[in-house]
Amino acid sequence: MTGPIAEGMRRRRSQPSVSDAAPTKRELVPLIEAAASVADHGSLRPWRLIALRGDARSRFGSAIVEATGLEGGAAEKMAAKPLRAPLLLAIVVSPKPSHKVPLWEQEAVASGVAHALSLVLDEAGWGVMWRTGHYTRSGAVHRMHELKPDEYLLGWLYVGGTKKQKGGRRKPVKAKDLLSSL
Repeated sequence: MTGPIAEGMRRRRSQPSVSDAAPTKRELVPLIEAAASVADHGSLRPWRLIALRGDARSRFGSAIVEATGLEGGAAEKMAAKPLRAPLLLAIVVSPKPSHKVPLWEQEAVASGVAHALSLVLDEAGWGVMWRTGHYTRSGAVHRMHELKPDEYLLGWLYVGGTKKQKGGRRKPVKAKDLLSSL
């Protein structure tokens, strides 16, 4: 027996190609509030989001090129990657001092918020894909996002209007093979 949450999670697929439509800040706020309900030991909220729209996406592309050191056509192709969606939501780990909650647990919270946000965006009818890259933790990309010295990126949710996607069947997980008992 499953409910609507489990069904939504089974249905969700990454959307590598999206249209130019994107949620407004007003539309995003309640979705972020819902995603923020993930388990958060100590209620530290060790994360934040940065919305990249318009020219910010081009500046991000330039930072990627700087980080990768690519030139010519390869640099142009890399610089265009952030333009694949009208809205990018940078997932930032923003650690908080705590003697009870280690860094790995704070990173897990930020990761949980990102995944939950991808689910609620999908449920709201938006196309979403979580993207990363070897440049995620580079100095150029860190500076472009104006991160504090102790902050770092987990990646970006690329968000836009949905398009008809190819295929879509995911190989089922055999949970019995992943569940053990002591």
